[in-house]
Amino acid sequence: MPKPQITTLPDADESTAGAPTPTPVMLSVVIPMFNEEENLAGTVDRVAATLKEGFLDGAWEIIIVNDGSTDETAEVALRLAKDPAYPWLRVKGYATNRGRGMALRTGFAAARGQWIVSIDADLSYEPRYILDLVAVLRQQDDIDIVLASAYMPGGGAENVPMNRLFVSKFGNRILGWFMSAGGHRIHTITCVFRAYRREVLDSMELESDGKDIHLEILSKALMLGYRVTEVPAILRRRAKGRSKFKFRTTAASHLIFALFERPILIFGMMGLAGMFGGLSILAYATVKWLRGVPFNWNRPIMTIMILLLLGGLQMLAFGIIGTQFVNLRKESIKIQARLRQLMSRNDSNETRHR
Repeated sequence: MPKPQITTLPDADESTAGAPTPTPVMLSVVIPMFNEEENLAGTVDRVAATLKEGFLDGAWEIIIVNDGSTDETAEVALRLAKDPAYPWLRVKGYATNRGRGMALRTGFAAARGQWIVSIDADLSYEPRYILDLVAVLRQQDDIDIVLASAYMPGGGAENVPMNRLFVSKFGNRILGWFMSAGGHRIHTITCVFRAYRREVLDSMELESDGKDIHLEILSKALMLGYRVTEVPAILRRRAKGRSKFKFRTTAASHLIFALFERPILIFGMMGLAGMFGGLSILAYATVKWLRGVPFNWNRPIMTIMILLLLGGLQMLAFGIIGTQFVNLRKESIKIQARLRQLMSRNDSNETRHR
């Protein structure tokens, strides 16, 4: 099946909206949008007001990525970007909806800042948290990624539907169990509201088009040795527009990702449970036999015992083999990051010598 044709929208800041920012950009705020015409203007104004008042580290920009919206999102965004009052606003996008992952990758590629923040279009988290996330990057040189977390101590949720909050909390707890490294637990895995150092994103070859891009970034970042921390934040229900959350699709992709992340936890536990059940049956039969109690070794329970032992052993082997694949993937990601670093250095040298 042929891939859908992608039509890139004109980049307003490079065409009709005036010249690009003359000074180096320190902060880029990337906002992926799909059918957000109701929220767009208010979101841009609130984020800009926050940065104008509280961001004192240099120039900043806001990048809207239109993810193939079918409403007036693209038109509203371009209209704002052409307004002389919005010289810091840039618009990227394409004609066909591809998912949040594609939108974020498009925004990351366009970002010029040394710090890059991604946020939700509906401002489920207050824009002021942008300053809190950036403050961590400014003050702690050993931190590379900062997450806004509703589920860590000090965070919370307000007016979020109970069923969705339960699913989100449970999912993040399971994913946190799979992805926590070095004894450091990550409470909120799936949140889009994050701050990155530019070199973190530059070192990765991101592939996901969907919401599992958040898992992909964290997984690769931890494999590459980047440091991750969280800042407590309050999650609120969207005020306008329709939620794009799809439980079945999101849950399935996240569970599959978790399975590939730590296969030994699932296959290993299933294997050990099966072997334990088989050995328990064997022990029971052996005790009966030693006590001289008549025992029919041809009973169906003996077939079950054999199946449990063999099945458990196979599951355990799958877990071990899967772990080896994860280790190989980790090494390939490190090599890939090194190659991207070398290519970037060569490009810089060529540009310097022109």
